[in-house]
Amino acid sequence: MNIKKKYVPLLLGIAVSAGILIGGKLSFADKSDRLFTSNSKKDKLNRLIDYIDHEYVDDINTDSIVDVTVNSILDNLDPHSTYIPKENLKQVTDNMKGDFVGIGVSFYTYRDTVTVIRALEGGPSKKVGIKGGDRIVVADGDSIYGPNWSNDSVVNRLKGEKNTKVDLKIYRRGEPKLLDFKVRRGEVPIKSVDASYMLSDNLGYIKINRFAESTYKEFKKGLDKLQENGATKLILDLRDNPGGFLGIAERITDEFLEDDKLILFTKNKKGKIEKSFATSRGDFETGDVYVLLNENSASASEIIAGALQDNDKGTIVGRRSYGKGLVQREMALGDGSAIRLTISRYYTPTGRSIQRSYENGNKDYYHDYYKRLDNGELSDANNIVVHDSLKFTTPKGKVVYGGGGIIPDVFVPINKKMENPTINRILGSGIMSYFVFEDLDKDRSVYDGISQEEFIKSYEVDDEQLNRFTEYLNRRSRYKITFVAYNEEVKLYLKATLAEQLYGSAAYTQVVNSNDVMIDKVKELIEDSY
Repeated sequence: MNIKKKYVPLLLGIAVSAGILIGGKLSFADKSDRLFTSNSKKDKLNRLIDYIDHEYVDDINTDSIVDVTVNSILDNLDPHSTYIPKENLKQVTDNMKGDFVGIGVSFYTYRDTVTVIRALEGGPSKKVGIKGGDRIVVADGDSIYGPNWSNDSVVNRLKGEKNTKVDLKIYRRGEPKLLDFKVRRGEVPIKSVDASYMLSDNLGYIKINRFAESTYKEFKKGLDKLQENGATKLILDLRDNPGGFLGIAERITDEFLEDDKLILFTKNKKGKIEKSFATSRGDFETGDVYVLLNENSASASEIIAGALQDNDKGTIVGRRSYGKGLVQREMALGDGSAIRLTISRYYTPTGRSIQRSYENGNKDYYHDYYKRLDNGELSDANNIVVHDSLKFTTPKGKVVYGGGGIIPDVFVPINKKMENPTINRILGSGIMSYFVFEDLDKDRSVYDGISQEEFIKSYEVDDEQLNRFTEYLNRRSRYKITFVAYNEEVKLYLKATLAEQLYGSAAYTQVVNSNDVMIDKVKELIEDSY
């Protein structure tokens, strides 16, 4: 498809939104054949929307027409140009900002009551002593329990302006009366670094789940601490990381590359090229880095992996990444909504584009995982399709390929014991978290005084606990689920979920990593290098 022609519908969509805001007054006495005689395509759509608004036989929400129109236009561009409705924009913005203003609790509605899973580290609730298992029943004199309170309505009630106070009444098991807490709302971090810890005397580990505004600071804090603890080698885990801000990925890459090394370049429709180079501020330029990728590592994750691979720095371990090499820019549409429009392509230092084809439409594009699964690519590197016409060579002579994702230097097949449909279905449903919460809530004092390190090292899920989960699962599931072949894996996930509710996401990651084939492969590579 001709690129210039593809962008015409986008301008029309913007005009539709602008037309609603401007609200041009038209004469609807015009005949229908005259209504569409304007030379301006933008005016044609503006007049159509206003005509429907004023004359259509039934009342209709013209905002919904605009939303459908904008989405239809963007669907004809590329899979990553997207529309963000105004009701979703703040949540998306908060997530990428890296914090939000609130009271700082992870919760879910348990039996119609707001129940704290965990008070978040660094948040206001943690500071005043709110604990996991607490039930928030009153906020500023209003009851917030019962079937009419959804999670969204609870969040809206507990959020507010920074430094404003909310008076809470909390039921805590074992206490004779409700407890009073005055919480001053503040900035609550949304962490993008899940975990940062030492795997051995000289091997550190950092896992990043997305690239938000706060990610570089989180990453640098973790890296500095690891180096203080003796890390000269690092595993950078970017598995399942969908990307985020391009500039944040560049800053993290800069920590590994020597001065003036090319990180990436972008090219827009006019052929304008912008290059990004490493600076003198890198603190891990002499260290060994191993980047973990899988089929869900995309965009900014691929920028880091591609820059390091093309500069012969470190080792990429895992499976072929997602294949997103497009750059988006956000534009507000004036009514609280926004679009993220693809404005350029990015290229790795050797000049390869890793954007995979979307010529067959969005549905085919987003079903690529199943094609990889069916053709055996996730189990055998020999099934990865490469094209000689997209072959590139690094400065040290290593052959790399463009055309769809970063192909790892060391392939690690999917772990069918840990990553299988049965376990994925259980984890995706959230039912394991519910079970762990209810099981934990019976007597939290069992874990009093047990440190995170001690729990990770010594705690084991026994058969009795596994059986309780099995019964719980099948009481609440429409279908009988059996996982006899995966008992040990389910035990590990139960332990990880319990660790998360007691200590946070870092503890979850550490537990799951104890049976991780990619991490084991890195350790094997390090041993073989001696």
